[in-house]
Amino acid sequence: MRLRIGLAQLNAHVGNLKGNLEKAKKALDISEKEKADILVFPELFLTGYPPEDLVLKTGFLSDSREYLNDYIEYSKNKNTISVMGNLDFEVDAYNAAYVIYNGKEEAKYHKIYLPNYSVFDEKRYFSPGKNPLLIEMKNGLKIGITVCEDIWVPNGPAVDLAEMGAHIIINISASPYSKEKPKSRLEMLKTRASELSTWLVYVNHVGGQDEIVFDGGSVVINPFGEVVHSLPLFEEKIEFIDIDPISSTRANLREGKRRHLIYDTHSVEIKKIDKIIEKKSDILKPNKKVLLLDKYEEIYNALKLGLRDYIHKNGFLKVVLGLSGGMDSAFVAALAADTFGSENVLGILMPSQYSSRGSIEDSILLAKHLGIKTETIPIRRTFESLLKELNVAFKDLPVNVAEENIQARIRGTIVMAFSNKFGYIALATGNKSEVATGYATLYGDMAGGLSPIKDVYKTEVYKLAEYFNDFKGRWIIPENIFTKAPSAELRPDQTDQDKLPPYDILDAILERYIEYEMSIDEIIEDGYDLETVKYVIKLVDLNEYKRRQGAPGIKITQRAFGKDRRMPITNGYKIWR
Repeated sequence: MRLRIGLAQLNAHVGNLKGNLEKAKKALDISEKEKADILVFPELFLTGYPPEDLVLKTGFLSDSREYLNDYIEYSKNKNTISVMGNLDFEVDAYNAAYVIYNGKEEAKYHKIYLPNYSVFDEKRYFSPGKNPLLIEMKNGLKIGITVCEDIWVPNGPAVDLAEMGAHIIINISASPYSKEKPKSRLEMLKTRASELSTWLVYVNHVGGQDEIVFDGGSVVINPFGEVVHSLPLFEEKIEFIDIDPISSTRANLREGKRRHLIYDTHSVEIKKIDKIIEKKSDILKPNKKVLLLDKYEEIYNALKLGLRDYIHKNGFLKVVLGLSGGMDSAFVAALAADTFGSENVLGILMPSQYSSRGSIEDSILLAKHLGIKTETIPIRRTFESLLKELNVAFKDLPVNVAEENIQARIRGTIVMAFSNKFGYIALATGNKSEVATGYATLYGDMAGGLSPIKDVYKTEVYKLAEYFNDFKGRWIIPENIFTKAPSAELRPDQTDQDKLPPYDILDAILERYIEYEMSIDEIIEDGYDLETVKYVIKLVDLNEYKRRQGAPGIKITQRAFGKDRRMPITNGYKIWR
């Protein structure tokens, strides 16, 4: 028997029920043309993921059902079975997978394991399901249905399904991206298929949703744990694969020879579908190549997809940002121009009396290489005017960070003025190292609608800039931006290292403290100086109030600021004292 499966790795838009439905219908039309037996969509595809507090709106729940009914009606007289992700609500709400065929809802499955960590809040919105779902076709083919977290749990519902003789386990997913996660996720899926001796069909969401990026990477894996078909990362794709799930040698050995595991058993619900799988006249060539990317290519593509979807899904067409002549603004400008086209990016140069000629020239050269338009708004007179107005109140007090921050806030005001006047979205350009330590000005350079590199450490920004120049094949980001010392240029001869440790040391400490929650003693054991570690941790802890007011940023690490890391602002626990 040959089964043709369609993998609809698509980009849903949270709350856009009509748009998501139209994508689903087009995918079904393509599946009919390709003579697919089953078409698999990502988790909660019709609503988009994560729908968050939309789930608490009774009107949204009702509307999501109406759009599902529309899709069910559209499936009439069609030969493809759809596995569709959508909400279900009875007394409680559920994260559900619907099995739809020929104008009928044949079955539905409620996700059993609800993640409640990192960016996930599913226990806030959903009740867990109780029973795994096994679909049995007329010719004896058995297909298990699972949703995302269900397959990550080693002794979860997939085990029940395999024990009940499932030839295939389908997993619809919305698995967010973080650095090197595509590789580790793939290894988990291969292990799961091999352990259970079943075919595994995994379809992941792709696209950006606020801070989150979904990377796709959908795969079909055989019972030996071998990838037989894969879809690319960070791209929308609908592809089809033929498999023979019943006659597989490993599947035949499954009965009586499976390794029995200890787990909490569930009563499996079995639904029969009156459909005969017919042999196809053609045989589809599988794409066995797993399209994993190099580290910085992967991160760059995640940032690009997250930036594109955040801007476009929120109705913007153009972006504006300040160009300082430093690496952060240079890379964000390059990323924006590559994402939206140079004609849709505006850079603002805002030199003060402390701006070096080199920084101004570097900004102009960068803009020329990128082909973006620039405006130059000097801030010296505005800055001096404000100092004059404050002179009485500040009389006899030494110049300090207050005067420095006034410059940053003037610049933030100018960028936001262009945003308001022309309807562009303002991009903040702070990196994770600055955001972590408070080395950024609240209401100044933190101002903006999105902060694209908020989750990228300073050392990584340089690596990404190198990657950008390499794949473009020339020095688009000028060489001088790489070689000069980083500086906010808010006072004479200022450099970042006046207040911060060298970035390679700083970033290593930050990663250990923020992402891995290591203690001071544990960080010191890795070879870092005690006083430096305490100083860095103090900066992180004291600047939580700033981060809470900052623009959202694209998540690329295991623990990004925001939904990932929810520290109290008012907090008496100070390990650095």
